[in-house]
Amino acid sequence: MANPEKLTTYSRFSGCGAKLGPELLDKALCGLSQPERPEVLADFTGSEDAGVYRISDDMALVQTVDFFPPIVDDPALFGAIAAANSLSDIYAMGGRPVSAVNVLCYPEDDLPIEYLRKIMEGALEALTEADTALLGGHSVNDKELKFGFSVNGIIHPDRIIRNNSPAPGDVLILTKALGTGTINTALRAEIAADEAVMAAGLSMRALNKAPALLLHKYAANACTDITGFGLAGHGAEMAMDSGTDLIFDIERLPLLPDVMEYISMGLVPAGSYNNRKFRLSRIKNPETVTPEILDLIFDPQTSGGLLISLPKENARAFMEELQQPAAAVIGSVVKGDGRIILNA
Repeated sequence: MANPEKLTTYSRFSGCGAKLGPELLDKALCGLSQPERPEVLADFTGSEDAGVYRISDDMALVQTVDFFPPIVDDPALFGAIAAANSLSDIYAMGGRPVSAVNVLCYPEDDLPIEYLRKIMEGALEALTEADTALLGGHSVNDKELKFGFSVNGIIHPDRIIRNNSPAPGDVLILTKALGTGTINTALRAEIAADEAVMAAGLSMRALNKAPALLLHKYAANACTDITGFGLAGHGAEMAMDSGTDLIFDIERLPLLPDVMEYISMGLVPAGSYNNRKFRLSRIKNPETVTPEILDLIFDPQTSGGLLISLPKENARAFMEELQQPAAAVIGSVVKGDGRIILNA
């Protein structure tokens, strides 16, 4: 039975772990097409983080939508995380978010309406921090609570940063620690330590605004946000069709507290198995790491960090200006055939 004091009891899944599996999505979308339009600069036929539509020679509209079930029990924090996560796709493309509309599924017969008020307050706080206007939204009565936003951003058509254009010689920077999916699984099992839950909540609440503002300054060649398909899944999308391989230095991966302990206990979200099943073939040398490391890199993240590919000579200055404690240089880019190499 759902517990009003624990939002996570109002859904079967949590956060981006509720996404349909990548294999299922690939099968559903395979072969679908639409008439070509010169104004469409990015759409569902690729693996970009958001769609882009040119509206003039010097402006394009960046559009995305993201919503999910609760990943934390605090309603205001859930609202803020949902907003931060929805904004992230705009940031990953190098765009500036300007407006949002809300998507809400709410169990009105089971959850007091005061909780919705708190969810909206948290969301508005994050949107205000992002200088993004909330214009409206749509709601339905549902047994499971789900919340998020469709977000519009703007960008110059020539300044779009895509997720599939890393360059050999680049370094890879990850701006947030990994492990939100695992910690949430431990939370639902009532095993997670308060320190781990708090650290995960603060990480998910943080906007990707700061690193996004530095992408053009430091000539980033590619960028994506790490969400439901995990580091390896989104990394594979970055490498595919780019003529490169991504090298991940396992020892450099930033981790949230207790993540490897929970993984060793078998507290692995279902999404991790779906991700691994679909993308394990993109790992060149999976036999060189433990099963626990594979669980980690396929762990579905909610409101994860940006994975940025930028010239090696710009990395130090980028990190010094970013001043984000969890951010780390986690690897490099080499010529290849679109796969991931694990350096243990």
